[in-house]
Amino acid sequence: MSARGPGRLDVAGIGSMVVDRVHRAPRILGGDEKAILRPFAAGGPVAIHAGGVVLNHLGWAAVLGLRAGIFGRQADDENGRFLRAAMDRLGIERDLVLEGSATSVAEIFVDDTGARSIYMAPGATSETRAEHVRSDHEATIRRAGRLTTEISQLPLAAALEALAIARDAGIPTVVDLDVPPADALAELGDEATLEAVLRAADLLKPAKAAARELATDAGSDPLVLARAVRARFGNAAVVLTDGEAGCAIAAAHFEGFVPARPVKALDTTGAGDAFLGGLLTALHHGLDWEDAGRLANACGAACVEKIGAFPDDPAAARARVLELYDGSELALAPLPLARAAGAEEAIASLAVAVEELAALRDRVDAAMFERALAILRRALAAGGRVHVTGIGKPEHVAHYAASLLSSTGTPATFLHATEVVHGSAGQIVSGDVVIAVSNSGETRELRAALETVRRMGARVIGVTGNPESWLARESDAVLDAGVAREGGPLGLAPRASVAAEVLVLAALAAALERESGFSKADYQRRHPAGKLGERSRD
Repeated sequence: MSARGPGRLDVAGIGSMVVDRVHRAPRILGGDEKAILRPFAAGGPVAIHAGGVVLNHLGWAAVLGLRAGIFGRQADDENGRFLRAAMDRLGIERDLVLEGSATSVAEIFVDDTGARSIYMAPGATSETRAEHVRSDHEATIRRAGRLTTEISQLPLAAALEALAIARDAGIPTVVDLDVPPADALAELGDEATLEAVLRAADLLKPAKAAARELATDAGSDPLVLARAVRARFGNAAVVLTDGEAGCAIAAAHFEGFVPARPVKALDTTGAGDAFLGGLLTALHHGLDWEDAGRLANACGAACVEKIGAFPDDPAAARARVLELYDGSELALAPLPLARAAGAEEAIASLAVAVEELAALRDRVDAAMFERALAILRRALAAGGRVHVTGIGKPEHVAHYAASLLSSTGTPATFLHATEVVHGSAGQIVSGDVVIAVSNSGETRELRAALETVRRMGARVIGVTGNPESWLARESDAVLDAGVAREGGPLGLAPRASVAAEVLVLAALAAALERESGFSKADYQRRHPAGKLGERSRD
């Protein structure tokens, strides 16, 4: 599913998008230990937040006014809908393919000092392949002013493909090395690909523990580590986070350590992610490296002061970052505009309809329409007439189809199905054709109507979503309008099925229009008024 806006993105990212289930524990447990979880102020032992390395840092960048976009794979499940709603509240644009097995989830245990342990189930993020990145998301990457990705849950080959597309387009790149390299190699890919990803980053942001693995002889001084990592991989800059102490920066025109402002930590989850959101903002605004470190540190500090890594309250998050930031003056763009309430469901429902119609197009063949056209040709050549009928929502579809057919050269009338057995069958004469619309193909009232018109000598073309239905069996020709999903919160009300019925009948009308030699002048005679009338006179 996609939710794209026009124009350029300040930053686009691919990587982990996670539902964080946060638990308050008295301490981080070791093996064979147990403890009682503590409730949150809002009640209950679990607080659920949006999270994930990439979604978090894009969220903090969006809070600071960047136009951010996220792309990749996700699942069309409850957790995925929760994350997409969080993205929408911050105005983060989405280019997501909802084909994952499950949305990523993390179980996070936070103790009274703010320390935490995290257990991750990567789900859809780990199922992303390099070919997915190229085939589904290249256009989004090329819209970006900067590309960001991570080494955490995303397979290394997929990250490398995104970086290659960005490099080809001349787009600067950022890689967040969130896990030690040994862990990455155990789950995400091979050593050669890891090396290539790290070298492809214009800016590499490793945590201190990860940097120690990359530069084993550099000791523990963060600036020495940053310098050594940069020398090994040839990055334009390496920015190394050192927890509550601050960050070390090794770049072409600056090397130094930028200390962090002291704050009381409630939850250190995602501090490095928030740090990177601030750093991305600083890079976008062209701050010097020292001020960039200050802004990044301010974001990290604001993050640890609350439970959850994602900036759920954008106004409060921005205000706190600016309060903690002690660098040069910074003019931020306005806060992102959240979509109106309910927009997530509206967009999801639209996406379902689009996907179902695409599946229908791939499934149908010309023979299906040819059988229906042959019946209509014979009837019309012999002076027969066309009637369209349906019950419930298909009744409205039938009204539309009769009108469309009539306006494009095939005179047709609406047949009121429930009135057929009360005398309206009199509008049928032998040799006519009745087009009957029913998603289930089993509607009792429609069945009674069609049995009556059959006795009047009419032939029947069924339009149905159920090829095994009574309507399909009893029709002289059947047009498939089936969908697997309707969309909407309950998935019950006719939505996608109505769209399918309308477009299948519109396609039939287009074929008849072509066969009849219907001209623009013919259309103008039937539709002399309005904008269409004006256009038909051109």
